[in-house]
Amino acid sequence: MNAKWYMLTLVGRDQPGIVARTTTVLYEAGCNLGEASMMRLGGNFTIMLMVQAGLTRDELQHKIDPVIAALGLRCHIDEIEGQLHDHRIPDVRISVYGADRAGIVSQITTVLADAGLDILDLESDVGGTDDKPFYIMHIEGHAGNGIEALQQALAEHISDDIEVRLSAIDTMIG
Repeated sequence: MNAKWYMLTLVGRDQPGIVARTTTVLYEAGCNLGEASMMRLGGNFTIMLMVQAGLTRDELQHKIDPVIAALGLRCHIDEIEGQLHDHRIPDVRISVYGADRAGIVSQITTVLADAGLDILDLESDVGGTDDKPFYIMHIEGHAGNGIEALQQALAEHISDDIEVRLSAIDTMIG
């Protein structure tokens, strides 16, 4: 059987050993790892791994099942195209600060998408207190219509209770 690419997604309570045990069982099954994204969010841990394997989806699931059960994780596996090294380079970074309220992510990302931004990475956090929560969001992306289009759209559509900082990224390649 030809090796196929899969996206393996695991979610569960954060605890030591998730990455080590998961990657060890994949290595022992003869899998090759591609790109990965791992993050802790509110006491939970999620990992997304591109996995190349000469196994069917069900065989891969069977190999990973003991780790999932032992760590109390949830698992999802999708067959994907393994497009390694196929990346857009971010040319803009946007930081958003404001009072936490419903709709802030939707509002900001819609304005940016309408102005031509391809979001490549987004991280957010909630800080402050229960009485005075604030929201922080950092976005990196590719400004398809130019940075000026993003600046204009943000100036026209963002409320006074949100501070937005937009800066160009000068990535040196080579």
